[in-house]
Amino acid sequence: MKKGEIRLVEIPASNGHEQSGLRPVILLSAGEANTVVVIPFTTNMTSLRFNHTVEIHPSPENGLSTISVALVFQIRAIDCKRLLRKIGELEADMMQKINEMIKVMLSI
Repeated sequence: MKKGEIRLVEIPASNGHEQSGLRPVILLSAGEANTVVVIPFTTNMTSLRFNHTVEIHPSPENGLSTISVALVFQIRAIDCKRLLRKIGELEADMMQKINEMIKVMLSI
C-alpha cells in the first residue's frame, strides 16, 4: 500500500451524508495501526458543485472505468480490512492537485 493507490473499498452505510458502499478510494497514507486515510470517489458529477472536489478522468494508470469525482472534503480513516483490490494509481499531477487542495481545506 502506498499514497496515491486507487483501491476498491466497501464503506459501511451511516446515518449522515458520508459516502458508503463499494467504491474506489485514493489512499493518502500507507497505514497506521491497521487503518488508512482515504478519499472516496463518486460518479455523481453534481458533486462538483461542492468545494474541495476534483474531476478525474479514466486512464490506464488510474484504472477507473468512468469519469469520477474525488470527494476531498470527505477524507476519512478506515480499517485496512475494508481494502479490496488495487485498481490503479493516481497520476502525479492529480495527486499534487489533491495535496494542495488538502492544505487549503485544512488551513495548513
